[in-house]
Amino acid sequence: MTIVHLRRARTSLVLDARGPGLPRVVHWGTDLGPLPADELPALVDATIPPLVPSSFDAPTVLSLLPEASAGWSGRPGLAGHRDGRDWSTAFRLDTLDVDDPRGDGADAVGVSEQDRDHDGAAAARVTVRATDPGAGLALTVELTLDPAGLLMLRHRLRNDGDAPYEVRELTPVLPVPAVATELLDLTGRWCRERTPQRHPWPMGAWVREGRHGRTGHDATLLLVAGTPGFGFGHGEVWAVHTAWSGDHVTVAERRPTGESTLGGGELLTPGEIVLAPGAEYATPLLYAVHSAEGLDGLSDVLHTHLRARPQHPRTPRPVTLNVWEAVYFDHDLDRLKGLADRAAEVGVERFVVDDGWFRGRRHDRAGLGDWWVDDDVWPDGLQPLIDHVRGHGMQFGLWVEPEMVNPDSEVFRAHPDWVLQAPGRLPPEWRHQQVLDLAHPEAYAHLLDRLDAVLKEHDGIAYLKWDHNRDLTEAGHAGRPGVHGQTVAVYRLLDELRARHPGVEIESCSSGGARVDLEILRRTDRVWASDCNDALERLSVQRWTGLLLPPELVGTHIGPERSHTTHRVHDLSFRAVTALFGHHGIEWDISGITATERAELAAWVALHKRLRPLLHGGRVVRLDHADPAVQAHGVVAHDRSHAVYAVSRLTTSAAQVPGMLRLPGLDPSRRYLVRPPAGVPEPALLQLTPPGWLAADHGVTLSGSVLGAVGLQLPALHPEQALLLEISAVQ
Repeated sequence: MTIVHLRRARTSLVLDARGPGLPRVVHWGTDLGPLPADELPALVDATIPPLVPSSFDAPTVLSLLPEASAGWSGRPGLAGHRDGRDWSTAFRLDTLDVDDPRGDGADAVGVSEQDRDHDGAAAARVTVRATDPGAGLALTVELTLDPAGLLMLRHRLRNDGDAPYEVRELTPVLPVPAVATELLDLTGRWCRERTPQRHPWPMGAWVREGRHGRTGHDATLLLVAGTPGFGFGHGEVWAVHTAWSGDHVTVAERRPTGESTLGGGELLTPGEIVLAPGAEYATPLLYAVHSAEGLDGLSDVLHTHLRARPQHPRTPRPVTLNVWEAVYFDHDLDRLKGLADRAAEVGVERFVVDDGWFRGRRHDRAGLGDWWVDDDVWPDGLQPLIDHVRGHGMQFGLWVEPEMVNPDSEVFRAHPDWVLQAPGRLPPEWRHQQVLDLAHPEAYAHLLDRLDAVLKEHDGIAYLKWDHNRDLTEAGHAGRPGVHGQTVAVYRLLDELRARHPGVEIESCSSGGARVDLEILRRTDRVWASDCNDALERLSVQRWTGLLLPPELVGTHIGPERSHTTHRVHDLSFRAVTALFGHHGIEWDISGITATERAELAAWVALHKRLRPLLHGGRVVRLDHADPAVQAHGVVAHDRSHAVYAVSRLTTSAAQVPGMLRLPGLDPSRRYLVRPPAGVPEPALLQLTPPGWLAADHGVTLSGSVLGAVGLQLPALHPEQALLLEISAVQ
């Protein structure tokens, strides 16, 4: 067989496929450069562990699928059985195919390093096929290294036996070097998603399981392993993301035998996946990314990958006003027309009608599932409002929650069997909701027909806010576990609707940020990061959501002065700076605000539009600041000619005078003009005089090397205030 060396961007992948078992990953990480063919066997040999006392009589190596038959005593890569038989496997390599447009070897494949623009280079792919005739199983492993250096891994298992085979677990894993001794991941809850947690990486397994039937508010997004003290701008890090919108597992394992691994896959309920003879099961994609430049390097690879996808939005992301916090269920045509008038005045480009437009939906206890316009509230239908909104040059959007149903609804009363449930009982209600069983053919067909009809019957619906407001609990289909089937059916439903209505954009909203993953984003155009629009809470939510997603895919709205989820009060400037860095919008009843507030809001919207090409196309940087009361982040153009940074004071500090702020990502050899952008209010300050550089209206001009190594003295911001800095290269 062969040793394979793939290179893209700053990443190398080396596979030892000399057999007879499954290939193993010799190296996944820093680019090794163009290695000559005769050096690859020496590289592989250099990684073979020694024999030690009280161990196997031959060195054990970790393959692409950890197996007990190869001496692996950690979490199994595959767990399954055939009525108690074929519970252990010993796969043998059959074929290995390399599709590398820039390869230059036969037995050893090497790829030249790509520049940071990736030069339009195609991805490199390896397909491994192996069988275990004794167990009656065939395994296909697919690895793709894309031009950005992102590695994608998937297993496919086929039952070649003559009896059913139950899959209990099939989890792709990758090795991580011993220098990675710390772990970082995320947890959270409703209205406080993306809370980071960090700790040393001990012996044993750190397992993150999501049993919500959706990605979950507590989903880790990325499980990161890194060198001691890694941060946003420093340290070597490895990370994985499980791209699946149902139950899933992500795991980091460290063995006393010396191996460290990261992996992830679908979390299966007993009996959920039983393969008939000839049937196949495919794991979710495991996205794996390495960076020698800290967490921002991880994000840079992921953001580059996402922006290169064919389905990534190519038009400017419209400033969006959603009416939920303005009117709730109180729908009235004249009131909404007036709100649309105000929205147009401040520069809104998309107007979204939220929950409450369909039959019987005067509160959240009834009507869900009856996707017909409520004639009592809308006697002339939605079209008059749609026409009014479009008359202002704005797009029209509509809220739906297709996967859920209220027991107090026409569809539930007619079809109580269309609900995910265990035999003989309904799951506990959540927000007065049950879950429509989309694996039920009639339920699926009904829902597709109704959503298709809503879009066909109205001229001008350009956007669906697709909500999903409860966990899937005791989710059964036809007496068996149903989460896998439900997840696949949701994907199929979204795919079909997009095929029928290709111009309609869709947002993934799930009680806020409970369905944020790269598989749902193959079918949607943005996510709603959180139902909390409190700017202080949003700073953290958006910072860590951005670890995975670029700003243009994350809805970031200006909420009302007093947050309805925290009761906290913030100035408009603080709310606006926080919402600037994303898919910008408004979640606020602006029909009753003062003329002064409208003018300021319009100025912030105009600033976002001016900066939008930078914000939605540049490289995200987050600052490692010594003061925990200071949070700073920015976006830098890829040619480093333009940047914008936000500095937020979260609370008071132990030090009276704030410290220096270094600005990363700039070109050390160029000079930059630094100043707050004109046309928007300054933050509130607790100082008698400003820092020297800020005293002059024209700002300060310094080199990128000075700004990156020395920085600028921060002004004394009051708590819950934010300073915006715009940086432009000068000749």
